[in-house]
Amino acid sequence: MKISHNVFGNNLVFETSNSLFSFKSADKGTLFMLQNCSINQDEIVLDLGCGYGLVGIACAKVADSVNVTMCDIDPVAVEYARKNLQLNQITNANVIQSNAYENIEQKDFTLILSNPPYHADFSVPKEFIEKGYRKLVPNGRMLMVTKRLEWYKRKFIAVFGGVKIFRCDDYFVFMGIKKSKNKENIHI
Repeated sequence: MKISHNVFGNNLVFETSNSLFSFKSADKGTLFMLQNCSINQDEIVLDLGCGYGLVGIACAKVADSVNVTMCDIDPVAVEYARKNLQLNQITNANVIQSNAYENIEQKDFTLILSNPPYHADFSVPKEFIEKGYRKLVPNGRMLMVTKRLEWYKRKFIAVFGGVKIFRCDDYFVFMGIKKSKNKENIHI
């Protein structure tokens, strides 16, 4: 199945499989997360749990050099993300099969984006947030979209010292910013 979406002013096309999340169209929460994310040309981006690649490919269209890493634990997702890189003529991104950060050695991301499996227990997003903080440079940002408010709000505040929350219908986008070591984290 092929779907298309316009993200950041770019028309993107994706091959999907019915075994992947949101295979018939882009997830509304994911699109909302992207709407609340400003991408600079020099960003170093991690699309954590990339699925068929919508977020990473949208970011790669904006980022200047080889600055986008996409990862997923599912080999089918990795296969489709790679196909979609070619389909959208993206050469500045790579896809890695990884259980969260397991195979991600890089530690200088300026932006981590994720739509975690928030219907499961909180062990997956807990790892995403806690280990993601350590993968960010000072002033690096993590954005995560979910349908749950309180647990994520508390976790972002505990890890980042503050959180900015955006809401659209049933979706919440959480943004944590890793403060420089010489500055205190402040609740936003």
